[in-house]
Amino acid sequence: MNASIPLHQARPVGFPEKGGAGLGRKASAVPLQQDPHAVRVPGENELQAAIGREVRACRKRHGMTATELACAANISVGMMSKIENGVISASLTTLQALSQALGVPMTALLRSFEEERGAVFVRAGTGVEVERRGTRAGHHYNLLGYIGSASSAVSVEPYLITLASHTDTFPLFQHAGMEFLYLLEGEITYRHGSTLYHMAPGDSLFFEADTPHGPEQLLKLPVRFLSIISYPQGGEE
Repeated sequence: MNASIPLHQARPVGFPEKGGAGLGRKASAVPLQQDPHAVRVPGENELQAAIGREVRACRKRHGMTATELACAANISVGMMSKIENGVISASLTTLQALSQALGVPMTALLRSFEEERGAVFVRAGTGVEVERRGTRAGHHYNLLGYIGSASSAVSVEPYLITLASHTDTFPLFQHAGMEFLYLLEGEITYRHGSTLYHMAPGDSLFFEADTPHGPEQLLKLPVRFLSIISYPQGGEE
């Protein structure tokens, strides 16, 4: 192993402080972009909330800013914000203007209200085994489910990965999106870019997946970990 490559224990690594990028620094509070424990406000209009989600998702798929869409639909930026956040109920005239600006039928803006929200339940041992580039004997990749929501424009793939035999070399993976690893069993050295992480059960690693990454060395077999990959719709090959 190249001695010039830094090797880090996974557990001591804290969140970087705001404005800093060092490893091992004291964890600081990280503001969340949304409240994961939020509940629906009683009396909230589900239709206008669904329209708002669909307008935002469609706008982002087209690579438009809220200001650009507001101008194209000839409405104010303030109204655009209220529509996307489900604060007001847009008139049919406004919905028609938005659909024309987005190049979609008006009914497309009602899609997330009409579609049933899905869930995927997988019993132990029944995941779909898939082959990834460089898959070797004794290495198993089980896909535990897949959800690609049109309203969020994000796809999520959870895998249970088992590495039960040693190998001389591992392929490096590189793809769009973000990836989260949680080690369940065994011990492994995992590479992300030029940095190596020594991981034991209970350790996790969260990273941008467009940087080359993958197992570097299996230290204690078998190695089992969860890998959760999220990426923009259409962004994964």
